Amino acid sequence: MTAQISYNNSTQNLRLYLSRDDNPKINFSINTIINLTSILPNEVAIGFTASTGYDVELHLIYSWSFNSTLNVVPKASTNGSINSTLGVSTLSRGVKGALIVFAVILFLLATFLYLVVKKRLTNKNGEIEMICDPTMDDEFEKGRGPKKFQYNELAAATKDFAENEKLGEGGFGSVYRGLLVNEGTQVAIKKVSKASKQGKKEYISEVKIISQLRHRNLVQLIGWCHDQGELLLVYELMHNGNLETHLYHKEKVLSWSLRQQIALGLGSALLYLHSECHKCVVHRDIKPSNVMLDSSFNAKLGDFGLARLFDHNSAAPTLPAGTVGYMAPEIVTMVEATTESDIYSFGVVLLEIACGRKPVVLHEDEIKIRLVKWVWSLYGSNSILDAIDSRLNGEFEPQEAERLLLVGLWCAHPDYTLRPSIRQAVSVLQFESPLPSLPMKMPVMGYANPVDPRNFPHPVSGSTSSIFSSNISHTSGSTATSKVTSRSLDTTWLFKEEAL
Repeated sequence: MTAQISYNNSTQNLRLYLSRDDNPKINFSINTIINLTSILPNEVAIGFTASTGYDVELHLIYSWSFNSTLNVVPKASTNGSINSTLGVSTLSRGVKGALIVFAVILFLLATFLYLVVKKRLTNKNGEIEMICDPTMDDEFEKGRGPKKFQYNELAAATKDFAENEKLGEGGFGSVYRGLLVNEGTQVAIKKVSKASKQGKKEYISEVKIISQLRHRNLVQLIGWCHDQGELLLVYELMHNGNLETHLYHKEKVLSWSLRQQIALGLGSALLYLHSECHKCVVHRDIKPSNVMLDSSFNAKLGDFGLARLFDHNSAAPTLPAGTVGYMAPEIVTMVEATTESDIYSFGVVLLEIACGRKPVVLHEDEIKIRLVKWVWSLYGSNSILDAIDSRLNGEFEPQEAERLLLVGLWCAHPDYTLRPSIRQAVSVLQFESPLPSLPMKMPVMGYANPVDPRNFPHPVSGSTSSIFSSNISHTSGSTATSKVTSRSLDTTWLFKEEAL
């Protein structure tokens, strides 16, 4: 954004202007008469400050400048020599005040901007509307395959997003079953919640990344829509929902053969993302609820809202992201998105598939039993197969089960440098490589409990400020103009928390 502030001491006219660099049509201005002469002190300090409430952002001031039309007349000293100081005491306080008012006005502009934008974006029901940059259309169109839908098409497909068409609901919003009349195709339509703080960012990330990917074990994105203040994503319909639903179904037990099939399918998806597509993709939120199942129970990884895409053999700067219980212990100290963190999540999911247990189980005595530690203790006592889901009643292949459990532990190793690549892990699962050699006792080094974002050491109110102070000369009748250009790079903590 660019802010301009000018003050004329002769006319006592204060003018303020604020505009967005990416869209100059969005601008705000104030023009008022105010006498600063009698209310401001002699010495002036300039300050810049910014705050984003609960979000954490990096605020950058790219440039700022001060210009004045005043002519400073050097004051002769009592001994006849020229006084070389700035002559602060001889200056008009009115123009001098333009600099201190700069800092005050930035705060007023921020408040004014919030109120005006909120008013413009609030619909008749008092809800905040979502706005998408018009250039998003051009950017998304570059992708192959997915196409843009009109809101009316998707509303008709879901019977105006009827409650009985809803397939599920989460923090991101709701998913509805739909029928595209023109194509005669059944689809799943994700409607991003307006209450989702990260909704727009995840929407953009998902469209940009998925549109570049093609693999049998990834959920296919059919289209997208950002009309009438709504963000909508259209996917192929997964007739069997997600893995979490089947793993913890109260009546139906997922057979071992299907569990093995799903584990291999998920491994295949991750192998493609990490090694085989033109860019390396780190998913950052691998968990059973994001593993979708088609009509034949083939696994397809979905939800790329937190994903990062970068060149192979490099990493992407980022901040911690993921779901509690599936996040690698080192993730809170890493400043890059890495494939090792995906491998850890993959290992936890493999253990979950084999054991039918959540990453953390809370017993009645409030003792938390962590899945990785529990399975590792059974491995250390040479009874690792006791970890297999008891609901299977022993109906499983022992060799497949052993490999699934050991690869799960290998991937969830506390030391990320000792985890396998996804290619190595899949090779063992497919009986192409021997079983890994693991310590009989789980290493303590680097191990941490699943991170609870409520205890994460980030500020409650993310803010940054930098102050520039100086004494500046002014004389009556001058005009002072100061300009500051600032952009903020959003680095919000991206946690998806679930009940343990």
